[in-house]
Amino acid sequence: MDFGLMTEPQLGMTYDELAGAARFAERIGLSVFARSDHYDFPAFEGPHATDALATLAGLARDTRSIQLCVMVSPITFRHPGVIAKTAATIDEMSHGRLLLGVGTGWMPEEHELLGMDFPELGERFDRFEEALQYLRAAFGPGDGGFSGDYYTLAARPLRPKPSGIEIVVGGGGARRTPRLAGTYADEFNVFTAPPAEMAERIERARSAAGAAGRDPSALRISIMGPAVVGTDESSYRSNLERIAAAHPFGRSAAEIESRLLQQGLPVGTGAPVREAVAALEAGGVDRFYVQHFGPFDEDLMEDLFAALRG
Repeated sequence: MDFGLMTEPQLGMTYDELAGAARFAERIGLSVFARSDHYDFPAFEGPHATDALATLAGLARDTRSIQLCVMVSPITFRHPGVIAKTAATIDEMSHGRLLLGVGTGWMPEEHELLGMDFPELGERFDRFEEALQYLRAAFGPGDGGFSGDYYTLAARPLRPKPSGIEIVVGGGGARRTPRLAGTYADEFNVFTAPPAEMAERIERARSAAGAAGRDPSALRISIMGPAVVGTDESSYRSNLERIAAAHPFGRSAAEIESRLLQQGLPVGTGAPVREAVAALEAGGVDRFYVQHFGPFDEDLMEDLFAALRG
């Protein structure tokens, strides 16, 4: 099982704080550092919400080896040509470490705030599929070229040509999202759900990969979610209380613990944590992005990942 650190900077993180978290993740040997792509969050008044791709460009120079992921960028924010050019630039700056997560977008409030269009879900999915086709054409070995109902790409080489950007498709859709992930993506970030539902979505994605002439086993399966663990009972209780004290939605320690247990995510210490990780692996999950809201105290996070790794 691969582990990564997933951050939610739209809740309030400066670039310097984000860079500190990324360097920490790199120092302890995590596979990937990820951040969300939101311009606002309605539960907070005027959050310090930085631009995701701009900050990843900074992290491309402020880190050296860890993969950098946006999880996920709404296609409603940027034309796929802008996504392609920005991603290729970050790929060059990072020497091939970018994971480009893309999705339909889901939060109307942040679009209203900035006066951005937010089409109905059906149109967003249609645009999303075209954007994926566009990006595959732009990043491919040939001269590209794509023509759809919404987007058009000329058949001429784009420079810089990425060295190997991986595309991540994530979302909560039960049918169309897995199909798009299997058809176009390198990684499918599946929403946590009861084991039978997750297994069904993963199977749909792998079946779609096979139907598209791709190797179904090459599709990386990941999940994103919180974990509260400790190397022993004392550290677990301390970590739980500290995370509850910093929780952006004001959840108590008991509420956090209960929700994690219901979702089958790692909580506690020792055998229960190992069993939760093993169950995710048995269900086909290759990578776990630990969604951490804070505090970003290094001793707490070191304890957390040490317990997860067993």
